[in-house]
Amino acid sequence: MPLYDALLDSNITHYLARHEQGAAFAAIGHARSTNQVGVCFGTSGPGATNLLTSIADAKLDSVPLLVITGQVARPAMGSDAFQEVDVLGLSLSVTKHSMIVQDIAELPSKLAKAYQIAQEGRPGPVLVDVPKDILLTECPADIHLVELSDQETESADLSTEVFAQIERANQLMETAQKPLLYVGGGVSMADAIEEFREFLEESGLPAVSTLKGLGTIPKDYDLNLGMLGMHGWSCANHAVQQCDLLIVVGARLDDRATGKLDEFAPLAKVIHIDVDAAELHKRRFADVAIACDVKPVFSQLKTVEPNQEWKKNINSLQEKSEKRYAIEGRESVDAESLLHYISETMPSDTIVTADVGQHQMWVAQHMNFAAPTHHLTSGGLGTMGFGMPAAIGAKLANPNKPVIAVCGDGSFMMNIQELATIKRYNIPVKILVLDNQRLGMVKQWQELFHEERYSETDLSDNPEFSSVAQAFGVSADVLSKPEDLRTKIGEFLQSPAAMLLHVKLSSLDNVWPIVPPNTANDKMMERPDAIPS
Repeated sequence: MPLYDALLDSNITHYLARHEQGAAFAAIGHARSTNQVGVCFGTSGPGATNLLTSIADAKLDSVPLLVITGQVARPAMGSDAFQEVDVLGLSLSVTKHSMIVQDIAELPSKLAKAYQIAQEGRPGPVLVDVPKDILLTECPADIHLVELSDQETESADLSTEVFAQIERANQLMETAQKPLLYVGGGVSMADAIEEFREFLEESGLPAVSTLKGLGTIPKDYDLNLGMLGMHGWSCANHAVQQCDLLIVVGARLDDRATGKLDEFAPLAKVIHIDVDAAELHKRRFADVAIACDVKPVFSQLKTVEPNQEWKKNINSLQEKSEKRYAIEGRESVDAESLLHYISETMPSDTIVTADVGQHQMWVAQHMNFAAPTHHLTSGGLGTMGFGMPAAIGAKLANPNKPVIAVCGDGSFMMNIQELATIKRYNIPVKILVLDNQRLGMVKQWQELFHEERYSETDLSDNPEFSSVAQAFGVSADVLSKPEDLRTKIGEFLQSPAAMLLHVKLSSLDNVWPIVPPNTANDKMMERPDAIPS
């Protein structure tokens, strides 16, 4: 309450979310869409614990976040006071750094330090816990605010050791016959998109992306193979399995990307470049490990073009996994064709946020993005309920860019209360609810790998989401027939205000291809029927 009282006299614009998790996801949406620090508040006790899931999400996806929590007064700490929780202890494993303010004089320096830590090196969330009596204390007249520009920042200069590793990398690139780029979200977070694309254009290397790396490679780049991994395109996965040199930049080789690790890229030597030294050799030994900011590295790498035979092979893989879409000819709306159509018709600067589930993978597979900051989803933690609050934060940070939240029916219910936030502040986000009346991804796994023993995935008692949105004061419509798709999507994209489009899908549709658990990426299960993909 002291902090919120002070807000009345400040020039800070505050947005009240309806749940602390929604507030933190909105801050993540702000941060992910701008590569700047997002900020959120939560009160002590349940307010702080409600933030923890979103903080963990930010930690796993390397999102710069400043989280400020209230705490009981210092004399009451440790007495099980009302709404007392040791949030500092609880947060240690899900933050980049956590701190508590014990003296009003240290508040400015700790806030400045927290802001700096959140964005330097590998970004991440930082929590500052502030006891109530600190908030009630009058600041000394001689206290000085700490200017962030005065903080020491890590130099981007390359060390002698790093240059030596780059030289080794260049030697491997000169002798490789089948080189391949593996691009993660770290390139964007390092503000190195321009440098990466210049290197890509000069080298002509084929390239694959992680989920967070989508948008880094231009969509019209000839040798863009798309996303790799469990639901990656077959051309991407086969290329990784066939390459003899894998150049990993700003990625952590997570399990959803690599599949069965001891069979991942079996023929390849590995060059791994990442700002976080802890990621090097963590899951796969790197023949050359370069721990530094990736931005200055691209100008030092040699642009050795791949041979024509490798390019021809890549083109053949692309042709075999070429995507085809058919809006007509189905009894129900096809999510793949729907999302592709939206991708082709939405403005190029549109930001898309996605919840977690089948729809998340359909978005990654069938939509194109101009930059990684245009595709926001929960990657490492896989948090349902991410999409709509993240869209709120992204829209507030980018008021002149269209923002679409793609939600599954299960995920949408996780933070449905944020419709009230959208209405209160008239935030013109578009919400696409893909409703197959199932917890779709779990249902798909039960179908394929658990002998069709469906357990607690039936959501056929969903509410009519369009009616729910209208009850919140948000305009809504329903799309259930393929022949209405173009008209309804046109109205949806052109709506000047917030709008929800409830899309009714078949519960039988699955995400293809899929790599079964504990299986090499080139042993994908493809669509078993004749429906075009």
